Amino acid sequence: MPGGRLIQQERQQIALGLADGLAYAEIARRLDRPTSTITREVMRNGGPTAYRADLAHRATERRAHRRRHSAPRGQGAPTHGRGRDDEAMREYEEAFTTLLMQQGLPKMMARVLTCLFTADAGSLTASELVQHLQVSPASVSKAIAFLEVQGLIRRERDERRRERYFVDDDVWYQSTIASARGIAQVAEIARQGVTVLGRDSPAATRLENIARFSGFISDSILRAAEQAREVLYTKSEASSGGTAAPGA
Repeated sequence: MPGGRLIQQERQQIALGLADGLAYAEIARRLDRPTSTITREVMRNGGPTAYRADLAHRATERRAHRRRHSAPRGQGAPTHGRGRDDEAMREYEEAFTTLLMQQGLPKMMARVLTCLFTADAGSLTASELVQHLQVSPASVSKAIAFLEVQGLIRRERDERRRERYFVDDDVWYQSTIASARGIAQVAEIARQGVTVLGRDSPAATRLENIARFSGFISDSILRAAEQAREVLYTKSEASSGGTAAPGA
């Protein structure tokens, strides 16, 4: 039943596939499901090493129960509006969250960042995040602290002295630059190892290759990020009046 919700037997097949070391795409093919459905199912239920079919099924039922019985969102909460399909938006948020988790973000941090990305204002308060995600204030606070340290969000106080959390339009640019600098640090420490180990040793040769590769990748990412920002972001700003598509 492609497109419908996973049933318990399908989750058991997913667990067996993971135990056999099958790729998500192969498991999806055997179940006649999109690969994204399998990826999202596994990542939101413990990952490939901790996935359990029965636990995943019960967790899904609990989430569905909470959605059916949750109180209506209050004024100011990040409701979808604009004629958007709420179920489609929930599916999209789950898919985006899963992608961020695959990139290394912990689950709650990924959920908070997705919520901010998909809010039209690009900013929310802690209470709005708690209400939308149906989690504790402590969970949101911990996620916010983590994301702020990573440079992915910033905080300001609004006219009511409430803290608001923002994702800037160039957050992906900033994240890419930070990633490139991290790769450059790998290159630098590898070069130091070449000197310490002696250039004629096999280990030094290995580190030299790491240093050259990492340095090339870092420089390439930095150049590409600067070029993309100059071209795409300029077009985006110029098209704010609706005359052109960003990055066309």
